Amino acid sequence: MIKKLLPIALPLIALVGGAMAGDMLRPAPPEGDPPHAEAKPSEDPKAETYFTFPSQFFVPLVRRGTMNDIMVLTLTLRTGAETIEAVEKKEHSLRDALLRQLMIHANTGGFDGNYTVDRNLAQLRDDLLKAARGVTDLPIDAVLIEDIARQQG
Repeated sequence: MIKKLLPIALPLIALVGGAMAGDMLRPAPPEGDPPHAEAKPSEDPKAETYFTFPSQFFVPLVRRGTMNDIMVLTLTLRTGAETIEAVEKKEHSLRDALLRQLMIHANTGGFDGNYTVDRNLAQLRDDLLKAARGVTDLPIDAVLIEDIARQQG
């Protein structure tokens, strides 16, 4: 019985442990600033502003019906200072669209082999930008991949 549960329990324990560890390692936001906005909207409206999703993206890598590894990513959107509040309000729709695109990328082999080759990451960024723009008419200039790691199960 334990031998049957072990292959399922270990990846789940690793996922939870990785999520907790990633959360603990995230630096504390500066006093008085929102946790995921770099510039306040009252500053220069034409200035670039960055919206970092408050939690990481976890993408299971499934092969032949078995989850072997998990990709862990931290994503940030580059937008204008005048739209940062609107982007924050769209966080859930944007997160859903980006996660959907990450799943497609994973299921088509995008995280197989050397997934950190520049052309592969450039394609992933482009696909994520299209996904983000597909759920909002807000000016999102780029999707930045701040952290990317494969966690073996």
